[in-house]
Amino acid sequence: MKIIICHCYLLLALLLSTASAADGPLQPSYRFASIEYLLEQEVAREVIPQIYQGLGLNVEVLPLPGNRAQHAAVSGQLDGEVLRIWRYGDDNPTMLRVPTPYYYLETMAFVRADSGIVIREPKDLQPYRVVRVRGVKHTNNITAGLPRVRDVDSTKMMFELLRNHHADVALTNHLDGQIMMKRYHFENIMAMPTHLGHRVLYHYLHPKHARLLPVIDAEFKRLEDASELATIIKAAERRVIERQLLLE
Repeated sequence: MKIIICHCYLLLALLLSTASAADGPLQPSYRFASIEYLLEQEVAREVIPQIYQGLGLNVEVLPLPGNRAQHAAVSGQLDGEVLRIWRYGDDNPTMLRVPTPYYYLETMAFVRADSGIVIREPKDLQPYRVVRVRGVKHTNNITAGLPRVRDVDSTKMMFELLRNHHADVALTNHLDGQIMMKRYHFENIMAMPTHLGHRVLYHYLHPKHARLLPVIDAEFKRLEDASELATIIKAAERRVIERQLLLE
C-alpha cells in the first residue's frame, strides 16, 4: 500500500512539474460549466471532479442552460466545460479540447407509441415537428435545416409536449430519455430501435489553461489504461440514476 501511495504522489509531482516548470504551479481550483437537466452531463459532474481530485486539484461544476454554459466557458467567466461533442471545439476554436474522450452519447428519437412514426436516420425527421433541449450540440447538429424545430429547457418538457400531441419527435441522449420515462411515467412514449448518432465526448478548457491540458489528458489515459476510468464512470452512472429515480 505504501508503494502504491508513493507512486501516486510521484506521478502527481511529475505531471505538475512538467506542466508548470516555466510558469509556476497550476492553480489549485477550477470552475466548469455543465448543461443542466441532461443525464450525461450529470454523470460528467460526478466524474470530472473525481479525476481532478486524484491530481490534488479541486473542481466546482455549475449547471447552466446550454447556451449560457457555452458563453461562460468561451468568455472565460468559467474555466471550461465538463462534457461536449467534437463539433463544439470546431464551433468554438479558441476552446481547448482535451484529446482523450472519456464518455459517449447516443442521440435517440422518441415518439408516441401509438403515432406510427418510424425514425431510422436523421433525414426521416424532415416531415415532423421536432423538439429538442435548448443549446445541446448533438441534437442541434442533427436538426440543422429542419423546418419545424422547437427548443425547450428540459427533457421533461420535451416529453410533455410529445405526450400532449404538441410535438411528433423528441431528441435526446438514449439514457437521459429512458430515465425520464421511468421517473415521470411517460408510458405512451417509446425510443426508436436504432440511434441517430454515436458520439464520443470530451472535456474542454478555456485557453488560459493551456498548461493544464497535458496534465488532464495524461490522467485520462492513465485511468483508461488501468481500466479505472470505466469503473469511475459506471459508479457515477449508478449514483446519478439512483438520484433521478428518487426524485418526484
